[in-house]
Amino acid sequence: MSKWMVKMKKADFDAIADKFGINRITARLLTNRGLSTDEEIMRYLSGDASMLHDPAELFDIEKGAEVILGRISDGAHIRVIGDYDVDGICSSYILVKGLELFGADVDYVLPDRVKDGYGLSIKLVDDAIAEGRDTIITCDNGIAAFEQVRHAKDEGLTVVVTDHHEVPFEEGSDGDKEILPPADAVIDPKRREGSCSFKEICGAVVAYKFLQMMARISKRDKEEEVKAFFDEMLIFAGIATVCDVMELRDENRIIVKESLNRIAYTQNAGLKALINVNDLDARKLSAFHYGFVIGPCLNATGRLDLASRALSLFLEEDINKAARMAQDLKDMNDSRKTMTVQGVDAAVAEIEKMTEGGELPKVLVVYLPDVNESIAGIIAGRIKEKYYRPTIILTNGAEGAKGSGRSIESYDMFKALSACKDLFTKFGGHKMAAGLSLPVENIDILRTRLNEQCMLTEEDFVPVLKVDMVLPFRYADMDFVRELERLEPFGNGNGKPIFVQKDIKLLSGRILGKNRNCGKYRVCDESGMACDMMYFGDLDGFNEFLESEFGAEGVEDLYAGDVKNAMTIKAAFYPNINSYMGRESVQLVMSDYSKNTP
Repeated sequence: MSKWMVKMKKADFDAIADKFGINRITARLLTNRGLSTDEEIMRYLSGDASMLHDPAELFDIEKGAEVILGRISDGAHIRVIGDYDVDGICSSYILVKGLELFGADVDYVLPDRVKDGYGLSIKLVDDAIAEGRDTIITCDNGIAAFEQVRHAKDEGLTVVVTDHHEVPFEEGSDGDKEILPPADAVIDPKRREGSCSFKEICGAVVAYKFLQMMARISKRDKEEEVKAFFDEMLIFAGIATVCDVMELRDENRIIVKESLNRIAYTQNAGLKALINVNDLDARKLSAFHYGFVIGPCLNATGRLDLASRALSLFLEEDINKAARMAQDLKDMNDSRKTMTVQGVDAAVAEIEKMTEGGELPKVLVVYLPDVNESIAGIIAGRIKEKYYRPTIILTNGAEGAKGSGRSIESYDMFKALSACKDLFTKFGGHKMAAGLSLPVENIDILRTRLNEQCMLTEEDFVPVLKVDMVLPFRYADMDFVRELERLEPFGNGNGKPIFVQKDIKLLSGRILGKNRNCGKYRVCDESGMACDMMYFGDLDGFNEFLESEFGAEGVEDLYAGDVKNAMTIKAAFYPNINSYMGRESVQLVMSDYSKNTP
């Protein structure tokens, strides 16, 4: 169970509702999301691609676009070097197709997660030289590749960096100083220079904006072929935005919304095949499908094989070949799921050993030498969710231990690891996630240091659920739930509305699902209005809570449909529409529960 915080932002909800033709409750939800001006609300409700920020806001983008246009004019041999995750795959695809549109001789390389590691390396630079490439453009990496870029420049290459990660810095007497790679141009929204209205964009969006600038400078931005290209590439920018867990605020939300609107009309044979092989309806996709179905299939290639297979899928034009390639990606992801379950079980076993006779450490550092290093980040995320502790999962890499970390809101993982940088051979990341390599003998030292330096309190280890407002069931009618669809896409930074209500009576219950991991309940509120409520969380935990409150016999009666004594709880929920055999009805989906306190 979480700690609930009800948002209490104030505004003239009636005036907002009247002005924008929405429900008063919806007006309050918009206010809770920090939208206060008419422009912000209009952009949120009706924003489209015309409202994306000007690419010129990115520092060095005009310079970089001019450099690449010049190199294309000179007949240069350009190599795109991306990354092995979804953002790296999508940004590489956008750049490759875009540079081809401008007539470039271009190829690409996505690093091998195990052999090459993250991003640009000396080896990848030398490979490019050996293969006759004289120009490198990075995407979703490069901002921290100072030595690698310097090596490329020393060898006479032209280098343009496009990235979105944090800029490395060094502390000095005059404050922090950015350490930029010595490229011909460095385009990154996180640079202090420039006038970015919104800095939290992914690598694919940076690549998209870079090509927009190339089109503007070359005066091709009004050509129908070029406009059609950017319409199609918004689909991939949206997939990358969701899968890189960017906040769905500002232009990110517009990009994902536009992506979902357009994906049913994509001309990309590979993407269509991936949708089909997962039995999805392209007309009814949501950000959930990007993050939990399509994205994992793409990510699986970089984890268990080569990410270039996913990029090859997007570049494939033959429908039959694309179908076979998409099936391979799905099979690979199914294998990855099995490995992940085994890895999580192994991590839990290690943590249980670690905590025998003692307390759970504030920061979990778990060494799993037999786990595939490519799924360390997924395991770290699952363990973080289970224990709500900052978690680092390490396994055996080619040169020592290698792994990934996932954090909680109150712990800046990048800052904490920076204080231990003498232990690492390599590390990087941001507040909520990190990647690191270190000698095996330094693992125990890292665990000790991180915990000794950790200032988190017990209160920090209770997850916070932000609740929008109290909502009696009678307000959750079909019209209101349909209006909530205007707030989509939901995801990081734009979560589904969460409501709370006390005095909810449980009338009957059923356990559903192949693995019996879903609960369906008939409930009513204090007014007597009844509806269905679903729970997809930890069902065992919910039943233990019910047993502690109402006894084992009461729980048995609930699932037998014969509740003899009142079972009343407080619940946090969001309403949605359930479609079954052509009939639609409103149902509630429970997010959390608690004792029925005032």
